[in-house]
Amino acid sequence: MLRLRQISFKDKNIIERGFTLVELLVVIVILGVLAAVVVFAVGGITNTSKQSACKIEVRTVNAALQAYYANTSPSAYPVAASVAAMFTALTPKYLSSGTGSASNYGTTPAPAYDATNGVYSAGCA
Repeated sequence: MLRLRQISFKDKNIIERGFTLVELLVVIVILGVLAAVVVFAVGGITNTSKQSACKIEVRTVNAALQAYYANTSPSAYPVAASVAAMFTALTPKYLSSGTGSASNYGTTPAPAYDATNGVYSAGCA
C-alpha cells in the first residue's frame, strides 16, 4: 500500500520559508509603477488648481471694479494710473511668481486693464 509522506515545515530553516528574490522584485516593480501613476496624477491636479485660483482672482478684481463703478458719483471706473500699484501687487501671486509663473500656463498674455470699460484681464489658460 502506498503511503503518502506528510510535509512538515517545522524542519525547514527560515531562508527556505522566506520569499524568493523574484517575488520581491515583482513587488518592487509593481510599487514603482503605482508610485509613478500617483505622481503624474497629482501633478495634473496642482496645475488645474493654480489655473482655477488665477481665474477666481481675475473675477474678484472685476467684481471689485464693478463695485467701485457703482459706488462712485458720477459713476466711473478707476483710471489706469491709480490701479497700476494694485495690479502690480496682485500679479506676483499667480502670474509671475515661481509657484504660478507665466511659464506654467504656456504663452500667457500680461495682465491688462481697460479703464474705459472697467475690465481686468489676465491669461490663466
